[in-house]
Amino acid sequence: FSLQFFKPKINVHMRIFVSTVLAMNLLVVRGFPLSLRRGLVPSFIASGATTQSSRSTTRLFSVRGGADEPFPTWSFRQPCKTVEISPVPTTSVTVSTSPASSVSSTATSLKIIAAYGNGEDDDADFVLPSQAEPLASTFESFREDFKNGTSAGSALPVVTLPDASRLTLVALGGDKDSKATKAAAKKLASSVAGFAKSHKATSISVSAPSEFLTPEALKAFTVTLYSEMYTDNRYRSGEDVKDPYEKLESVTFYDSDGGLGDVGGIEAAVSQATSLAAGSSLTKDLVNSPPNVLNPLSLASCARQIASESGGCMKAKVMDAKECEAMGMGAYLGVARGSETEPQFIHLTYTPPKGEAAKKLGIVGKGLTFDAGGYNIKTAMMELMKFDMGGSAAVLGAAKAVSLIKPENVEIHFIVASCENMINEKAMRPGDILTASNGKTIEVLNTDAEGRLTMADALVYVDKTVGADKIIELSTLTGACMVALGDGMAGLWATDDDLATGLEGASKESGDKIWRMPLEDSYREQLKSKIADMSNLGGKYGGGITPPLFFT
Repeated sequence: FSLQFFKPKINVHMRIFVSTVLAMNLLVVRGFPLSLRRGLVPSFIASGATTQSSRSTTRLFSVRGGADEPFPTWSFRQPCKTVEISPVPTTSVTVSTSPASSVSSTATSLKIIAAYGNGEDDDADFVLPSQAEPLASTFESFREDFKNGTSAGSALPVVTLPDASRLTLVALGGDKDSKATKAAAKKLASSVAGFAKSHKATSISVSAPSEFLTPEALKAFTVTLYSEMYTDNRYRSGEDVKDPYEKLESVTFYDSDGGLGDVGGIEAAVSQATSLAAGSSLTKDLVNSPPNVLNPLSLASCARQIASESGGCMKAKVMDAKECEAMGMGAYLGVARGSETEPQFIHLTYTPPKGEAAKKLGIVGKGLTFDAGGYNIKTAMMELMKFDMGGSAAVLGAAKAVSLIKPENVEIHFIVASCENMINEKAMRPGDILTASNGKTIEVLNTDAEGRLTMADALVYVDKTVGADKIIELSTLTGACMVALGDGMAGLWATDDDLATGLEGASKESGDKIWRMPLEDSYREQLKSKIADMSNLGGKYGGGITPPLFFT
């Protein structure tokens, strides 16, 4: 199996917001990353209108007419066909043009004063802001723990004021450059979420310096806040259903020094952040969903729902086994044979509402909704194998965010070859030879190296049928990546150095770590077969390199 990829003729600027849920790998083919770790939500940041997300629950399942049934997760006669999606927080994040002095008279249940420390010197004298005067005695008692504000996110204990409202001081750190400010914004968001949870706050006001109140910082704050507030109650009942943030209606920022600038830019950034949060929440929901609920049919239903809610900018096409067979997708269908649930080849197409697209992108995600390993059955962690569709969750999360952000000048194709890797009398066996849709034959040496087989036909499709200029593939491709890099970093394989450098820059900006891995050409020898064009398994060593080589 061989794909012919060419260096891209156009540059695509993208940023990735990553929702961390599982270990994945990342590869760039034809200049595009081919797989990311930790449950990603890649989201293209471009100009365009945004739509605020809502907190209302979207119920996408009705397997047994179960409006009155709390757990419609299984039917003896048929697989689940739809999946419920958790509500997204409706907590508003705004910036007030009123002076910070008005915070004292604002009827909010929790008041936070955010302040920079004095450089990097923990022993430097810290001047308590005038608004924090009621905290003076508390500050003296906790001065050492507070570190004079140089440790972003550190906070004083909450004090109850005479009007029954609560007040606290949160540090923004000692550095004020852009990178440090965004990091401080994330820390502040985590603190705000923690206070909202512990004090059951309904509204929170934050007084902060104008140099902190930038579009970039408030965007980082909003994305992090919504991520912290993510709650999944879909499979709980009675007293186990808990949402500690359901009462939080608003977070309002006030300028503490009168230098507030780009309010319009801040509002646009916050609006965009809510779109990213919607994609992130969707990704988490899909990865969290049990495999008796989330299967190829219900995943396809979710894709259709994204298209139906997009306002016409997103179109959904889903091909069944018969259609895929007509296209010669023997590698993908070989994996799907062992499951009672029909495979679903999902293709979402985003078209910009205005103007023509100058470039065409393809984003492909691995969609194994459950991986038992096939006849090479897994001997450990099988209960976690529902997360083998993390790549597809990332792709659909990105599709959701893109449908809300509506970037201009780009056409984006979201592809998922969804199936299960199970065991029955029809399942593929070790030693089988499958034929991919480009005519290449693949000897199956291990049925648990199935992801590369499904992705093979998906990549041929996005390359030959879609004709994408650039391709991203995201997958839980191999545990060997975690052996090499641990569970705190993604592996990146790239055939285009310039784009890889740009992606590494985006990684640093988002705070989600990736590491460039080699595509050592001599390791292709491990993929040779004595009786077919290639095999689906490499040797004992280099297990984090041979799977990406399979694609190039």
